[in-house]
Amino acid sequence: MSLVLPTLAFIFGWLTAIWKSAETLKVFCSRILARFFIPFVIIYNMVYYQSGSLSLMLFSFVSAFLVYLGFVYFFKDRLIALCASYVNLAWLGFPFALAIFGHQISSAMIALYIGGSLFGNIWAVSAVSSAPQDTLSLAKKVVFSPPVIALIISAILRLLQVQNFQEPSWVLHLYQFAKVGMVFTGMCVLGMWLRHTKVEKADLWHSVRVMLPKLMFGAIICSVSYFCIPIDTFKDYIGLMLFLFCLPPAANIVALETHYQGTGYSARYIAAGTIVSIVVILIFGLVWHVLKG
Repeated sequence: MSLVLPTLAFIFGWLTAIWKSAETLKVFCSRILARFFIPFVIIYNMVYYQSGSLSLMLFSFVSAFLVYLGFVYFFKDRLIALCASYVNLAWLGFPFALAIFGHQISSAMIALYIGGSLFGNIWAVSAVSSAPQDTLSLAKKVVFSPPVIALIISAILRLLQVQNFQEPSWVLHLYQFAKVGMVFTGMCVLGMWLRHTKVEKADLWHSVRVMLPKLMFGAIICSVSYFCIPIDTFKDYIGLMLFLFCLPPAANIVALETHYQGTGYSARYIAAGTIVSIVVILIFGLVWHVLKG
């Protein structure tokens, strides 16, 4: 998938943000993305499993956890640490990953998304709330999150040996539609969201100061994974693994912060981080294509 679709979707979202029905459209796109497109793509890729997915899930989860600990230590701020470690794999990650690396990385990107989403669902609530969190409530939140429900459905389908049956043509067509829908709705929501978010120069500078150490963390973690861990999947997808550290904060962090803290400081971090990340991703994509030449 080229950059044309995500670019057009972003422009469409940016332009439609002035409509009276824009908020309804934003909610609809967000829900269908989170509750249908992404879960369906997860189920498809997990049922027709490709080797190496588990190692990429663990990499995504562990690397997010390490980045979080590192930023808490250096910045002494859990919200900044969460914005650095819980990244936007859905709305921004998928479109640009498909554009840079091609369709063949879909299953690998799904694995990275699952690991990052599990980290976010487990860690985000405790990070944005000053009150101690009930373990049972956190467990329920994780179990009933769309990525985990999709994993449970995938496990049931694999136990039923669905992967051994001939794949119906309509399933493949629906999968292709879901991938396109995932890119379009994600970038559309991003465009609508950024249209009404005011970003100051200080916010951009702050995001640059966060992005630089995150890229350094990423380079170290990816280097250790590539050279010290004997897993072939890491060598095959090292570019995609490094791409993970170029992504901005997950957009739903601000919703959690507002709910648990009554504040919305992370909105500026997310908006500025998204702008900085888009620039970093474009540079990353250019360098990647030159090196792959």
